[in-house]
Amino acid sequence: MAAQATDVLILGAGFAGVCAGARLRAAGRFDFVVLDRGDEPGGTWRDNTYPGCACDVPSTLYSFSFAPNPDWSRIFAPQPEIQAYLGDVIDRTGVRPHLRLGVEVQSAAWHEDEARWHVTTSDVDYVARVLISGAGPWHEPLIPDLPGLDDFTGTTFHSSRWDHDHDLRGERVAVIGSGASAVQFVPKIAPDVAHLDLYQRTPHWVLPKPDRPYPDAMRELYRRWPVTQRAAHEGLRVAAEGLGWATRHARTMGPIQRLAERHLARQVSDPDLRAALTPDFTIGCKRMLMSNSYYPSLTRENVTVVPHAVTEVRARSVVGADGVERPADTIIFGTGFRILDMPVADLVRGRDGRTMAEIWQGSPRGYLGTTVSGFPNLFVLLGPNLGNGHSSATVLLEQQMTYVVRALEAMDRELLDAVDVREDVQRTFNAQVDDAIAGTVWNAGGCGSYYFDSTGRNSFMYPWSTLHHRRRTRRFDLSNYRTVSRSAPAKDRPTWNSPTPSVVSTSSS
Repeated sequence: MAAQATDVLILGAGFAGVCAGARLRAAGRFDFVVLDRGDEPGGTWRDNTYPGCACDVPSTLYSFSFAPNPDWSRIFAPQPEIQAYLGDVIDRTGVRPHLRLGVEVQSAAWHEDEARWHVTTSDVDYVARVLISGAGPWHEPLIPDLPGLDDFTGTTFHSSRWDHDHDLRGERVAVIGSGASAVQFVPKIAPDVAHLDLYQRTPHWVLPKPDRPYPDAMRELYRRWPVTQRAAHEGLRVAAEGLGWATRHARTMGPIQRLAERHLARQVSDPDLRAALTPDFTIGCKRMLMSNSYYPSLTRENVTVVPHAVTEVRARSVVGADGVERPADTIIFGTGFRILDMPVADLVRGRDGRTMAEIWQGSPRGYLGTTVSGFPNLFVLLGPNLGNGHSSATVLLEQQMTYVVRALEAMDRELLDAVDVREDVQRTFNAQVDDAIAGTVWNAGGCGSYYFDSTGRNSFMYPWSTLHHRRRTRRFDLSNYRTVSRSAPAKDRPTWNSPTPSVVSTSSS
């Protein structure tokens, strides 16, 4: 079957892919296809259906500015509402006809002679001028390679692949991991199980969660006067920037840490348990968590906090680093995702035929978290060094898509077939990132986290404000890119034009 041609091919139909499609349509660009291996869109909010799953960013902020939702039931929306919201956005913005679901991408290769991406899938193949990766970092479950795991005769599953057909009532359950997912599902399952052992390699700081139902009057206000919700969205964004400033200046985190300490002291009276749950690093160094029920669930008589990693799994038990063997009927992995070794990097091959993973060699690098040198006409949403610990991914996605649309407009205006960020521009940007991130709480807070790649570099976090990122992505500067003109000879290796080198600068805001 002949490959299907499209101007833009989008990988993934979660928040990133849907934002990409919506912004392309808003810019008058309708020749695009969105691929997703799932049977329905939603990305991480489709996959994560564990008990208690909810957003840890206020619902109003965790929404697209172009698609406000006045009907959130709570300040922090539960997973079913977020999934339903994304479906509503797809319909409101006209993206649904562009979706191709149940299609798994197998490879994507840049063909230099055509200046096109060739993408093979489990369905039809595609040829596209532009490729947008919206696969996201919270996609592929990370399950540790534990000795003896294959010999376990009970049930095992990852929190993002929750087995709803399996009844946990009356079972001895081993939960491995104490991060963001476990903080939400442990309080939900603890009352029903015979016993729960929580294997905690490292404790996390947990803040009180200011969650409550939205009053009917407020929802009515948002429905009648949408400007009020837009104002609330902007207010939350500004407030989040204040927290972001603190994380970039580690010594200012004291008041927030004292709040977390008081929260722990109020909810856990046992001094030994409280000591086991107290981190030895500055708050914000790892992802900050919020819950009003997590600590109380750990004080239950049928819950044991094991402040150790797991060293071995046996047929019906789990062995911790303390050497104690504890029986288990079910193992639940709350161990997160392949954040920095995203599977999509193994599928995409650039100009020299190497995959992105082969070029990165365990240390992802890009430019503005959006483009990667050697991969023309590829835009990565939520790419390297674009994470933050204070704001919403939707804010960053909208800013990235402004940049992508500006890039497409520049290519049309200048009659360009291809753009590829210059190696020196990317190198300078990453040097600036490394310099700016050194004094942040993420690097200087005294912890190890998933922010650090296999080389020890923090290749996840963006060391400046989202306002800074907005300024940098407001326009697409062609001088930072090598280009190929449409007048280049067909079926011949294109001539890449290198612009006059310019100084790449950034401020520390």
